[in-house]
Amino acid sequence: MSTTPSAPGDTTPTPQIAVVTGAGSGIGRAVAVELLTAGWAVALTGRRTEPLEQTAARAPVGSTALVVRADVSQPDDVTALFTAVRDRFGRLDLLFNNAGTFGPGGVPVEELPYEAWRHVVDTNLNGAFLCAQAAYRQMKEQAPQGGRIINNGSISAHTPRPHSVAYTATKHALTGLTKSLSLDGRPYGIAVGQIDIGNVATDMTAGMQTGALQANGETAPEPVMDVGDVARTVRHMAELPLEANVQFATVMATAMPYVGRG
Repeated sequence: MSTTPSAPGDTTPTPQIAVVTGAGSGIGRAVAVELLTAGWAVALTGRRTEPLEQTAARAPVGSTALVVRADVSQPDDVTALFTAVRDRFGRLDLLFNNAGTFGPGGVPVEELPYEAWRHVVDTNLNGAFLCAQAAYRQMKEQAPQGGRIINNGSISAHTPRPHSVAYTATKHALTGLTKSLSLDGRPYGIAVGQIDIGNVATDMTAGMQTGALQANGETAPEPVMDVGDVARTVRHMAELPLEANVQFATVMATAMPYVGRG
């Protein structure tokens, strides 16, 4: 079981506390269940309550899951989320900043509506900032001080796909957010890292197995990997002592066309 140090004289192990955004499906669901199975207490958040409750139902009997509906692009929702976590658990040890969206696929840059661009930026970048800021404040103020933030980047944080300007721009920006938070968090024991994932098998990437547009203009199927491999990697990053940090990790289907893309 992953535990936080107890108060002096208290020998009862205290589960570590995590917030997982986008926990209603895909990577967020898999990571939340992995942490719950490992003994963490996890706040599950997303825009719809029903999928979050379905995630909580997959956890082992006796585990502690808190369902909090929130849209991470809305500052008031984020404030309410972290207030609920503080009120319920008293501290925060991990934020997995996972919520994100591709936006409209296959749209050339000259045809992308501003509203679509803004939606991707608000979710992928502004949402990650708002949650990281709230987590940072709590981790700085709590005792024992410190904690960990893991941002869900993408291999698109390094190399774009065709017609993905909004998604790629936000994921490149997320790398800057990760580096800046990591630097600023050092004096307070706040470790910040990023996991860059390529073609995990989820509903969000189902179409890639039948055909994805390549840089040469051709459409070709791409391999995927099991989402459990991502969840175990996040758990490994999360359970390191705060004196150690995985700054960046790339986890991808071995044969996907990433190295040398373009």
